[in-house]
Amino acid sequence: MLRIDNKERILKLMSILKEETDENHELSLDDIILRFKQTYGTEMKLNKNSLKDDLDHLIRQGFDVTVNQEKEGLPKYYSHQYRLFELYELRMLIDAVVSAKFISKKETVQLTGKIRQLTSHRQGKRLHNEIQIDSSIKSESPYIRRTIHDIHEAITERRMITFQYGRFDVNKQFNLSHEGGLYKVKPYALTWANDFYYLIAYYFDAAEIRHYRVDRLRNVEVLTETFPFEAFDVSKYVQSTFHMFAGDEEWIRIKLHNSLINVIIDKFGKDVSIQRADEEHFILSTKARVSIGLVNWILSFGSGAKVISPSSLVQTVKTEVHKLHSLYDGIH
Repeated sequence: MLRIDNKERILKLMSILKEETDENHELSLDDIILRFKQTYGTEMKLNKNSLKDDLDHLIRQGFDVTVNQEKEGLPKYYSHQYRLFELYELRMLIDAVVSAKFISKKETVQLTGKIRQLTSHRQGKRLHNEIQIDSSIKSESPYIRRTIHDIHEAITERRMITFQYGRFDVNKQFNLSHEGGLYKVKPYALTWANDFYYLIAYYFDAAEIRHYRVDRLRNVEVLTETFPFEAFDVSKYVQSTFHMFAGDEEWIRIKLHNSLINVIIDKFGKDVSIQRADEEHFILSTKARVSIGLVNWILSFGSGAKVISPSSLVQTVKTEVHKLHSLYDGIH
């Protein structure tokens, strides 16, 4: 006759309740005993009174056990219904992991599997209908999770870091910039933009703040060298960039069609400065980092956007428009 000690029994009981019960699935004492025998063998001896004492002990210690007895004399049913996450919250977490380009396919499978373990087995099965995404755009880097962790630690401890940085060429080969030389930076923040993680940092060689795609970092090393606290507004920095291109910050004014107002609010927030130009247009006034990213953003609206100032940006956009026209000139 097989017996288990009290500690092992109560831990197994908690596991059964967590994994096999929820608000839609309950177990009677007989059901629970059956689960024990499926694990430890049919020879196992388990007393119902001992199980009741264990359940009462769990309740006294604050572990959620819901007891359901419809009528006097009928069996009681037990379930663990309180979860740290609601099912819809777990679904959002899974969808975020699946859609994140910086997470590799292997890590996506691992992380979504762990998230499903935060609820019962039955509820976890309902989380398998995750959003569908082209897996070919997922990162191939197996080190990015560790890189993100190391950078977070460096930011928290205000320690400088070094790394190599690179990009893919037209042959799909990854090439390191600066002939493989190290970048030394003060890491200010990690931010999520355009489906990628970016490191925002002060780059010593250029004496300016820059940002780097985390999936393009290689050989990140956290140094013992520290730096003092420096106030930095991450949201303001990201808001001033377009497609995360760097550039000098300037005041810009753009005349936009009224149909684009939601695009502008999505980008700059409801406090953005706008004024009516005429019945069909409004004028956006904001500080922005003038770059090719900004130019491409403006051109994406076609005739719905017209730069008013600064004059240098007007000229840059006009030049790009002429280049586009020349590409299609003579084509019918």
